[in-house]
Amino acid sequence: MLCDCFKSRRQLEAEILVLRHQLNVLRQRAPRRLHLRPETVVRWHRTGFPLLATEIPSARGRPQIGKEVRDLIRRMSFENRLWGAPKIHGELLIRRRAL
Repeated sequence: MLCDCFKSRRQLEAEILVLRHQLNVLRQRAPRRLHLRPETVVRWHRTGFPLLATEIPSARGRPQIGKEVRDLIRRMSFENRLWGAPKIHGELLIRRRAL
């Protein structure tokens, strides 16, 4: 970049022309659009979905809650009918800190 500051204007224009020519050649050689055939997509689905089902089962859904905690939540909701989920959550946090 430092050398570019000292190049003459003609050298920079020539370099730009060469780079533009390279871009045009690459654009002509490259396919305009990637053509996917249906069997390719079907093969991707057949190989991909079984891998998802076997490799990452623990990453899906919420973590399991213990039976004691579920029973405590049910008991709190039955004993305190006016409490909503935020209040019960707050009480669970308070009880967890106390332990």
